[in-house]
Amino acid sequence: MTVIALLSVAPVVEGSMSGEVAKAVAALDDFDVTYETNPMGTVIEADDVEELMAAATAAHTAVDGDRVSTFLKIDDKRTRDQSAREKVESVERELGRPARSDVE
Repeated sequence: MTVIALLSVAPVVEGSMSGEVAKAVAALDDFDVTYETNPMGTVIEADDVEELMAAATAAHTAVDGDRVSTFLKIDDKRTRDQSAREKVESVERELGRPARSDVE
């Protein structure tokens, strides 16, 4: 997979957004992408930018509300395949430890 993105979709509302965010994440299941949700968004991996864009559009559309805010940051590395996990592992090799503060 060569296209990696950070997607954040949220309704502009007071209170909890988790129900609407869950709808956006669930919409990704209809596409040929892998993803992992974290507290700040969802990292998505796809074979091509078209599939990634279709998935991101579906996630945006799945959220109800008078106003929806979506952030999409795409890393389209065209010279070689590299997964999101491999990118993290590269940083961890440089650090000499996991890229987390809670590691003892």
